[in-house]
Amino acid sequence: MKESYAVFTFLKSKVFSSLSLALAGLLLPAMAFASASAGAPHLDGASLSALWVVPFACMLLSIAIGPIAAPHFWHSHFGKISVFWALCFLVPFTMAYGFSLALYEALHALLLEYIPFIVLLLALFTVAGGVRLKGSLVGTPLVNTVILLIGTLLASWMGTTGAAMLLIRPLLRANAHRKFKVHTVVFFIFLVANIGGSLTPLGDPPLFLGFLKGVSFFWTTTHMLPLMLFAATILLAVYFGLDTVLFAKEGKPVPATECCEEETKEAVKGRCRFENGRQVYDCGAGPKLALDGKVNLILLLGVIAAVLMSGMWNPHVSFNVYHVHVELQNVIRDIILLIITGLSLKLTDDESRRLNDFNWFPILEVGKLFIGIFMSMIPAIAILKAGENGALASVINMVTSNGEPVNVMYFWLTGILSSFLDNAPTYLVFFNTAGGDAVHLMGDMASTLLAISAGAVFMGANTYIGNAPNFMVRSIAEDQGVKMPSFFGYMAWSFGILIPLFVLITFVFIA
Repeated sequence: MKESYAVFTFLKSKVFSSLSLALAGLLLPAMAFASASAGAPHLDGASLSALWVVPFACMLLSIAIGPIAAPHFWHSHFGKISVFWALCFLVPFTMAYGFSLALYEALHALLLEYIPFIVLLLALFTVAGGVRLKGSLVGTPLVNTVILLIGTLLASWMGTTGAAMLLIRPLLRANAHRKFKVHTVVFFIFLVANIGGSLTPLGDPPLFLGFLKGVSFFWTTTHMLPLMLFAATILLAVYFGLDTVLFAKEGKPVPATECCEEETKEAVKGRCRFENGRQVYDCGAGPKLALDGKVNLILLLGVIAAVLMSGMWNPHVSFNVYHVHVELQNVIRDIILLIITGLSLKLTDDESRRLNDFNWFPILEVGKLFIGIFMSMIPAIAILKAGENGALASVINMVTSNGEPVNVMYFWLTGILSSFLDNAPTYLVFFNTAGGDAVHLMGDMASTLLAISAGAVFMGANTYIGNAPNFMVRSIAEDQGVKMPSFFGYMAWSFGILIPLFVLITFVFIA
């Protein structure tokens, strides 16, 4: 225990140093490049062939195949592999289009997409990881279903990432005694990390972008509610039935927990017994449910407020980092998020985090892999933005017939592309393809906006990389000893369960 505590303290000091460097990194560009610039380089997606998407496809295949084909090598070198595929795009791109454009596109992806993405994830991961549910929560089918329901309801108001990071560890601990756990994590990703975030702009980044484009805050709530209730009800019912069968197959196990915490020893009052050489107690005799690290709930509200502030307050001040416009409100938001992260580390007891099975590997894994994803994804997004003039013109043309929107295709194409690309820019591509006028889209074309919104949010659950928390939930589960499916193995779950559900949603709500 002393060694684990020392490791955690060392990592905590490293994180404080990293936070200081990150703050400096956010401030220095503003100070160094505050002057306005003209003649910004421009990447015309129409000039790119489909071959430029190959590094991105290889990055996805590496994530899918690497952990299976060479697990030890992948675990030790996945960061290097991620950088390799990023360079496989950047180096040829620099040679073909010049250093200036390559630098601009790399900085654009880093400053406007990757850094805000990873800073928000870091804040939510650290803050939610400081909240520990104490007591004897036992993973029965009913308890698990209630946790999934609570997470689904919370996701729209604290974000899919916030809800997922808050509840995944208590759910894993509640099911630590269970033999079959993979299905619980998979349905958690379906519901809490994706579908639950469909009711407000706070829930998922695509909806927040729509809010910034003029879609009213509660338009999403009123129009997406029937779809969300429909999808969540079916998934929760399927999960409860599946978990009930598996729970019975396990023999309805009751966990035995080691008597290792002072509160536990006091609660059982001598009722501990020896079992297989360990001192254990029946969970039913354990302490009542309680929360430790409650200060993090206040900090979580601070995270939400910071994100809302960046979307609703515009001082019309921006800085130019090699032609990349970095807006003041976004810099302030990221600084606030880093300060909140530091406060969470300072105010939360280290021992509480240890007992919460908190460590930094999941956020490090996401940070390393997504740098490769964000970089190698640049040409794919540019081609999509080129619309009818790009290499994917045939895809864009599928959403219109005789001048009228084809809502079914808007739903499926937005969804399928959001399963593999960042769902936020994908949402924007089809939002603009549909006209880009929020007032018109909320009125005469409400069904089209609904199809785009549902596709971007719901189908982010189709793959591990479809939405930010998916990969992190998987990483935390594996860190806790759950043998999660591979990239394609997870898609077998999603295609077997979600695709029929989405077909049903198409006929009931979209067509």
